[in-house]
Amino acid sequence: MASSSSFFTFSSQTTLHSHLHRNTILTKTQFSVPTKSSESNFFGLRLSPSTSRSPLSPCSFKSSIFAKQVNKGQSAPDFTLKDQNGKPVSLKKYKGKPVVVYFYPADETPGCTKQACAFRDSYEKFKKAGAEVIGISGDDSASHKAFASKYKLPYTLLSDEGNRVRKDWGVPGDLFGALPGRQTYVLDKNGVVQLIYNNQFQPEKHIDETLKFLKAA
Repeated sequence: MASSSSFFTFSSQTTLHSHLHRNTILTKTQFSVPTKSSESNFFGLRLSPSTSRSPLSPCSFKSSIFAKQVNKGQSAPDFTLKDQNGKPVSLKKYKGKPVVVYFYPADETPGCTKQACAFRDSYEKFKKAGAEVIGISGDDSASHKAFASKYKLPYTLLSDEGNRVRKDWGVPGDLFGALPGRQTYVLDKNGVVQLIYNNQFQPEKHIDETLKFLKAA
C-alpha cells in the first residue's frame, strides 16, 4: 500500500507539473502584455493581444498610436465642424483669444454630463479670463443640441462624427479602449498649445486645472 501511495503522489505531481508547464508556454506564446510602467506612461491606450509571438514594447505603441499627437508648444491643427445648431465652426475663428478645447467621450454619460455642467458653472470665470470654451465629441449636432438645451450649456459643442479631428490631434482612448478619451487643451491667442490635461475618471479636474493655468498666464 505504501508503494502504491508513493506512486500516486509522484504521478499526481508529475501530471500537475506537466499541466502547469503547458499552460505557462501557452500564456507566454499567445499574449504579450506591456509592463506596469509602460501602461502608466501611455495611459489610455488600447491594449490588444500580440498577433506575433514577439514581445510588444512601449516604443511600438507610441509610434503607431501617437503618430499625429499634438504636443505642447505646437500650433493646434485647424478644423471645421458643425456646432449644436448645425452651423460650421472653424478653430481659426477664435484666433486672438485663448481657447479651451475639451474632447469628451459622449453626450449624456454620467462623467461627461458632470464635466459639461462644471464648465457651465465656471463659464463666467473663463470669460473673465478672456477664454472661449469648446467641447468636442463624436455625437451628431442633434444630440449636442438636446444635451446643451437640457443642461443649459452656454458654450459651443462641436460634432466630430467619425472622430476625424480626435485622430488628427492624437487624443488617446481610455485605458482599455472601451471609450474615446477625455483630454483638454488650452491654446493661447496665437493658437499654440500651452496645456494638455488628461484625466478620464475625474471630469471636474479638467475645469480646475485649466482655470488655474489661465489665471496664472
